[in-house]
Amino acid sequence: MSKKYRIPAILYGTAWKEDNTENLVMLAVKQGFRGIDTANQRKHYFEEGVGMALQQIYDNTEIKRESLFLQTKYTYVHGQDHRLPYDDKADVATQVEQSFKSSLKHLGTDYIDSYVLHGPELMHGLTLTDNDWLAWQAMEKLQQSGLVKYLGVSNVNHKQLELLYTNVKIKPKFVQNRCFAQMLWDKQIRNFCLNNKIIYQGFSLLTANQNYLQHHIIQDMAKENNMTVAQLILNFAIHIGMLPLTGTTNEKHMQQDLATLNSNLSDEQVVTIENIVNL
Repeated sequence: MSKKYRIPAILYGTAWKEDNTENLVMLAVKQGFRGIDTANQRKHYFEEGVGMALQQIYDNTEIKRESLFLQTKYTYVHGQDHRLPYDDKADVATQVEQSFKSSLKHLGTDYIDSYVLHGPELMHGLTLTDNDWLAWQAMEKLQQSGLVKYLGVSNVNHKQLELLYTNVKIKPKFVQNRCFAQMLWDKQIRNFCLNNKIIYQGFSLLTANQNYLQHHIIQDMAKENNMTVAQLILNFAIHIGMLPLTGTTNEKHMQQDLATLNSNLSDEQVVTIENIVNL
């Protein structure tokens, strides 16, 4: 396995891309994205399409596997449709193992940079189930075997994250949540991550916050900084220590999102965006 584990500043998200997944991943990497997020959950992702894109990239460019950051996920049965990547009658540890092997095959790789538990079994509970602990232990074994560099969890609330972090042997490196401005951009969980050296990945930064992004303060700030609103929010996310995901299907927007990495907001502007729900 490669010894280089550079974590990119922004990830390209592949949910909901269906048959366009292959072409869009190729386009994203061509524009400069080096981090790809997917899941072995055919209901919302086409992981095999990501792998087909990667093979095209390896065959036709100078870009090699070790220069890319690949993140995928194990998804419980309740989050899947009928196209399961494992035996649904098997125990959870076996399901994790089967799903992971399927991901390696889909992505044409022998290791995964980040392997994520795609949400606790009880999405809205304040605890973790026996299956959550079994799934995490199975994921820990994958990391211990050298097949995975980092572990993560997504769609998690503060209490669940606290429980997980406190009780597991291998701590999560990443938390990936849908990020709402009305929750101060998931500030409680972001602070927990910051205090425990966990990288917070935010998704749906734009689609989940359309009402707030229409606020005249946001619109004026974007113009003042010669940015699109999308660039403004992505720059804000990076400024507060977030690893943002973007799933744009537009080539120009891909270029604009990457250009965000070279921009800076003032501390005052960052505070204003963080508290836009109160303005």
